Amino acid sequence: MKFPKISLHGSSRILVGLAVVVVFLLNEAETYQLRFVQQMELLAYDSRLRFFMPKTLDPRVVIIDIDEKSLIAEGRWPWSRDKMATMVRQAFEKYDVAVMSFDVVFAEPDPSSGLKSLEALGKAELKDMPEYQAFLQKARVSLDYDALFAAEVAKHPVVLGFFLGGKNERVGTLPPATFGAAALGKEIFRHEVASGYSANIEVLQKSSNFAGHLYPGLDFDGITRRVPMFARYGDGFYEAMSLATIRTYLKNAPIKLKTDTREGLGFVTQIDVDKVKIPLDEGMAALVPYRGATGVFRYVSATDLLRGTLAADELKGKILVVGTSAQGLFDLRATPVREDFPGVEIHANLISGFLDGSIKHKPFYVMGISVITLLVLGIPFAIFMPRMSALFATGFMVALIAALLAFNTWQWQANNYVLPIAAPLLMLLLLYFVNMAWGFFTEARSRRLITGLFGTYVPKELVAEMSKNPEEYSMRGESREMTVLFSDVRDFTSISEGLTPEALKDLMNTYLTSMTEEVQQRRGTIDKYIGDAIMAFWGAPLPDTDHVRHGLETALAMQSSIRKLDPEFTKRGWPHLHIGVGLNCGVMSVGDMGSKFRRAYTVLGDSVNLAARMEGLTKEYGVGILVSGNVVDTVQDYVYREVDMVRVKGKNQGVRIFEPIGKVGVVGDTTLQEVDKFQRAIEFYRKQRWDEAKEILKSLSYANPDVKLYKLYLDRINHFRTSPPPATWDGVFTFTTK
Repeated sequence: MKFPKISLHGSSRILVGLAVVVVFLLNEAETYQLRFVQQMELLAYDSRLRFFMPKTLDPRVVIIDIDEKSLIAEGRWPWSRDKMATMVRQAFEKYDVAVMSFDVVFAEPDPSSGLKSLEALGKAELKDMPEYQAFLQKARVSLDYDALFAAEVAKHPVVLGFFLGGKNERVGTLPPATFGAAALGKEIFRHEVASGYSANIEVLQKSSNFAGHLYPGLDFDGITRRVPMFARYGDGFYEAMSLATIRTYLKNAPIKLKTDTREGLGFVTQIDVDKVKIPLDEGMAALVPYRGATGVFRYVSATDLLRGTLAADELKGKILVVGTSAQGLFDLRATPVREDFPGVEIHANLISGFLDGSIKHKPFYVMGISVITLLVLGIPFAIFMPRMSALFATGFMVALIAALLAFNTWQWQANNYVLPIAAPLLMLLLLYFVNMAWGFFTEARSRRLITGLFGTYVPKELVAEMSKNPEEYSMRGESREMTVLFSDVRDFTSISEGLTPEALKDLMNTYLTSMTEEVQQRRGTIDKYIGDAIMAFWGAPLPDTDHVRHGLETALAMQSSIRKLDPEFTKRGWPHLHIGVGLNCGVMSVGDMGSKFRRAYTVLGDSVNLAARMEGLTKEYGVGILVSGNVVDTVQDYVYREVDMVRVKGKNQGVRIFEPIGKVGVVGDTTLQEVDKFQRAIEFYRKQRWDEAKEILKSLSYANPDVKLYKLYLDRINHFRTSPPPATWDGVFTFTTK
C-alpha cells in the first residue's frame, strides 16, 4: 500500500500518537500509574476467568456445611467441642477422609460442659471431700471438651485456621511459622506485616501439626482475586490454609521456595510441594482459579457427618473443608464470579487448582513483556496510521486486536499466563479514535465550508442539516420556485435624526435581531440587510415545499413581534417602529452573484422585483403587509383583503395585491364583514359605479377613521368623477415610481 506524504497536520497526529504511547509506557513501567487502566486490567482478567471457567464439579473436595439444617438439629453455633471431636472422629474413622480443614477459628475455651463450675466447687465447699475429688478427676476426662477435641485433632490430619490482621489484638496461640524472614535473605517486596492475630486456644493448637491463615487477599476494588500463600507476622511467615491443606494431603510434603531478585529485593516466585507447583505474584499471593459461580463443589450438611447418616464410602479419600452457610454466620466475599461468594469456597477453589495445576500467574518478567508489547504495537501504529485510509486503518486495527487477543488467550490457556491485555487494547483503541477524530475534523472542512458559505444567511439548524450531505449544496446559480420577502421601517430617516449614533446602533441591533429570529425560525434565509430594510427568501439553499406558507407566517409574525418590542423601546426612550412587508412567490434565480471583489448568495428576477415594489406600496395603502395573488392562490386557509390591482414600474400587466388578515376560523365575524364590504366596494369601483362604491367606503371610513385604504379609494372616486378614466380602463392603478 502506498502511503500519502505526511503534512504538518500529519506530523502533529504522529506526535500526539507517540504521546499516547508514552503515557501507557509510564503506566506499565509503574512510573505513573493510571487507575482507570488498572481497573480495566482487572476487569479484563475477570472476563477471561469467567469465560474459561470449567463449571464442572470437583469430586475431590467436599464442603462440610454448618447450615440451617445442622443448627436446627444440633443447636445454635458455636457447638460444644465434644461435637466437633465427634465430627472429626466420624470423618476419619467411619468415612476415611484424607484431610479435614476448618474455615473456623476456635479462639476461646468451651465452657459448655460445666467443668469449670465443678472445679470451682472442688476448690471451695467440697475441697475436703475425697469422694468428690475422685469424681472430679474422672469427670475431667469426659467433660474437658477442648481436650477431647484436641485429642481427636492430634490423631488425624486436621488443618486448623487462624486470622492474621491489621489490629493489634493477640488472641489464642499461633502455630510455628512456616519459615522465618531470614530464610529468604532479602526483604520481601510489597509484603504487608500483620500487627495482630486471632488464633486457636493453646491446647488445640499444640495438638495440631497443621494450621493455615485465613487472611483474604483484596485488590484495590475490594474484589478477592488472589490469596497470600504466606502472611507475615513479626519475623515469621505463615502459610495459607489452602496451602497447609494440600501439604497435609500430600503426607506433610515439605515446601520448596523458588526466589528471584529485582533491584536488590527478594521475591518468592513459586512454591513446590511435592509435584504441585504454585506460582506466586510479587506479594507471594496465588490467583484463585475459580471453577464456577455455583455447583462446582459438593455440600454436605455437618449434622449428617456428625450423626453418620451418609453412605460408608461417600467421603472416602476426600478433602473436607468445614465452613458455614447458615443465616448470620455466612462468610461472603466479593469475587470476579459472584458478589456474594461463600468464603469457604475460595479455599476449596485453591485446593482444587493446586491439584489440577491450573493456577494462573503473571510471569516474573511481565513488566518487560508489557513494555515491549506497547512499543512494538504503539510506535508503528502511531507513525503509520496517519498515512492510512480510514478503511485500511480500521481493518488493520481489527486484525491487530484479534491477533493480540488470540495470543493472550493462548498464553492463558496453554501456559496459565496472565499477560496484560487492557493496556495494549486501550492504547490501540485510543490511537485509533484519536486518528479517526483527527481525520473526521480534517474531512469536516468541507462541512465547515458550507457553514462559511451559508452560515450568515441560513439558520444554524439548516446549516447542520446541510452539513450532513455537503456535496448536495453549492452556491451555483439556478432557477427555483421560491418566496421572497422585503421589509422596511417607516419614516426611518426622521427616526435616525432623533437618536444618537450609539442609540441608533442599539435600536437597529435590537430590531434586526428580533426580525431575523422570526425569519430563521421558519426556515428562511437572510439575503441581506439594506440599512433598516431586510431581504429574505425561502426555498434555497435547502428545498422547502412550504416556502410560501413559511414566508406568509413570517410576515405576520414580524408585525406581531415588532409590537412586542414597544415596552423595551419606551423604557429606553426610543420611538416605536412600524414596518411594511412585501411578499411574493414565483420562479427566480438564486446563487452566488456579484463581482470578483464582492459576492453574495442572493435571488434575482421579476418575482423578486414585484415583492420589493409591494413593500413600497404598503406605505401608499397604509397597510402592514402586501402579498401577491400567487401567495393567495397557494395558501388558501388565510383570510385576505384584496387591496388593489396595480401595474408597478417596469411591468405592463396588472397584478392583484392583497393584505393578509389572519387564519380562517380565527378572524372574527366583524372583520370578515368589513373585508366583504370592502370587496363589494372594489367591485363597484372597477365597474365605475362610483356612487355605490362611495357609499360603502364612506360607511367603512366612518367606522374605521384611521384606515388609510378607505380614504385613498374615496379620493380616487372624487378624482375620477371630475376626470373620468378612458374607455379602455381596466381598473388597474399604474404606479410610475418605485
